[in-house]
Formats: sequence, structure tokens, C-alpha cells
Amino acid sequence: MTVTQQLLTIAAIVLGTMVTRFLPFIIFPVGKPTPKYIQYLGKVLPSAVFSLLVIYCLRSVDPLSGSHGLPELISIVAVIALHLWKRQMLLSIAGGTVCYMFLVQMVF
Repeated sequence: MTVTQQLLTIAAIVLGTMVTRFLPFIIFPVGKPTPKYIQYLGKVLPSAVFSLLVIYCLRSVDPLSGSHGLPELISIVAVIALHLWKRQMLLSIAGGTVCYMFLVQMVF
């Protein structure tokens, strides 16, 4: 990439980031009530996204071969236990990832 292309790429990334950060505050100002469908989406989308991520991560697990999906199952249990214990999403995700990587690298 030339220097001009690099600068244009950086400018496009900065503009895209700023638009996604500021647009919600412009569309839904503080004094105006948030529409019901936006409130509904705010409630259901996080669960839907995480469900899709779980399905995507487990799509290639074959319980009939190799480790029979045990590292994945143990890691899922670890994520659930961590989340029920601390109720911190980042801790749950990081703990499950570390658990899975440990099991795959050292145990299975």
C-alpha cells in the first residue's frame, strides 16, 4: 500500500468507528424516549449473539471420534460455573477459553 492508501484506510476506519459510536446518541437523544422495538432488541440480541457463537464453535465437534467432545463439554461447564459464580461475562469467556486451551494442549 502506498502512504496515501494507508492514510485513506486509517481515515475510513476512524470515520466508521466514530459514526458507530456517535450515531445512537444522535438518533436517540437523552430527552426522547427510546422506541419499544429498540428496547426489545437490546434485551434479546445479546443472548441471540452468544447462542449463535456457541453453535458456531460447536458445529464441528464430533462426539464419535477422538476426544468425543470432552474438552468442549468441560469448558462449557467451566463457563457456566464461572458465570453463575461471578456474573462477569469477560471472566466467563476468558476462563472457558483458558480451560479449553489447557485441555487441548495438555490433556487431550
